[in-house]
Amino acid sequence: MNPLKKLAGETAIYGVSSILGRLLNWLLVPLYTNIFAEAEYGIVTNLMAYVAMTLVILTYGLETGYFRFANDETYKSKVYSTTFFSVTSTSLLFLLTFFLFIDPIASFLNVGDRSTILVLLALTLALDAITSLPFAKLRQQNRPMRYAFIKLSNIGVNLSLNLFFLLLCPSLNTWFPDLGVTRIWDPEIGIGYIFIAMFVASLFNLILLLPDLVKTELQFDIALLRKVLTYSSPILVVSIAAQINLNVDKMLMPKLISDASEALAQTGIYGANFKLAVIMTLFIQAFRFAFEPFFFSQNKDESSKQLYADVLKYFVIFGILIFLGVMFYLDIVKILIGPEFHVGLGIVPIVLLANFFLGVFFSLSLWYKLTDKTRFGAYMALGGAAITLILNVVLVPKMGFYGAAIAILVCSLFMTITSYVLGQKYYPIPYQLKRIGLYFGMGMILYFVSTHIQFENHWLKMLAKTPLIVLFLVIVLKKENLWHVIRRVKGKG
Repeated sequence: MNPLKKLAGETAIYGVSSILGRLLNWLLVPLYTNIFAEAEYGIVTNLMAYVAMTLVILTYGLETGYFRFANDETYKSKVYSTTFFSVTSTSLLFLLTFFLFIDPIASFLNVGDRSTILVLLALTLALDAITSLPFAKLRQQNRPMRYAFIKLSNIGVNLSLNLFFLLLCPSLNTWFPDLGVTRIWDPEIGIGYIFIAMFVASLFNLILLLPDLVKTELQFDIALLRKVLTYSSPILVVSIAAQINLNVDKMLMPKLISDASEALAQTGIYGANFKLAVIMTLFIQAFRFAFEPFFFSQNKDESSKQLYADVLKYFVIFGILIFLGVMFYLDIVKILIGPEFHVGLGIVPIVLLANFFLGVFFSLSLWYKLTDKTRFGAYMALGGAAITLILNVVLVPKMGFYGAAIAILVCSLFMTITSYVLGQKYYPIPYQLKRIGLYFGMGMILYFVSTHIQFENHWLKMLAKTPLIVLFLVIVLKKENLWHVIRRVKGKG
């Protein structure tokens, strides 16, 4: 099968589960932002930032390490069981440690008497970490359909429980007070139902993966684990630094803004508007799931470097289309958050571009993974994290959530440029910089032009911007020779 066609197909399948998972967040954001006040939603945003960071630590880069050694015949038979038992053991150790120190943790996170939320989060994190290797195995075995089925099932459970507890139960209690809904629903739990739904959905993941888990051979090779950890430890640093770049703003904002209630409100507004960039995040996540095993498998092909160059070019094209689509039709997209949160819409283009460059960085990052120079990934990520931390500390007290958005954009630009320069030194790839620069520059010019299209009627304004996207597509299709690309993707070229 044509490798580009294979990558596109698997990206689409992984994308379905990823897109629907993120769409779940999209669908729930209007619910959350219309039910809960900005400060309450700020608590959710703050805790979810810690969740993302902790999950990276609990998996400590073993997914990428597994992909690396699963393609080596010497270790292929036992790398999965070794990494799986390792991450399971450390996840159980995490739970034990968490429960021993739950009181100081609850105090640090300012959750008050809501420590039950933290218990649910800890259990969810352990379950997600334990199932991370089984999901990685499905990707490595090119089983995207089963991967997508389990992920979609998880989404269904999570969405159903959110709608049941946050929408249906309150409505039934209002319409039919004698029905006794309060026997299974307590309005005082509030945002706690968000975390109950997450836990049950993660538990459901584990249940669906049991048929795969029971087939796991009881092999544990400590020498192999050392090799995997040696390879993966820089990846862990990269992942932690990446999470710092993406989430430290939401973690620090309540600490950096002096007024406590205003701090949580700004965190909530920032978190809600950050989610409006979800289409870009969806695209990057789907691309990443397919691209990582793809470039490892294509490494021995003579034409692999040209293939990697083409992948980046097409990534940039689609990324710019997503940026323009969201910004041109923001009057529709903003419906996803409550009106009280619209004061933060100004950060959306900044966050979109930041996510776009992080996606470009991921595409460029193959050089240090293929050459086993993962320490460079750690250096770049740590440099980016330092920039993010410093800029947040400097800008957030002065500019609020705008400072946080600027920080992540500067960080992503730094990492992208640095990765390109180092990559061309250690693993040169003939990226078409002039063509990529043309598409990016054209996209930014069209966005600038669109900001000067002003009509009181929102629909007329969006209609007037549509020809700009058409113009971008026409130029791209002409430059890329549309029919040649179609034939190539179909495997007929």
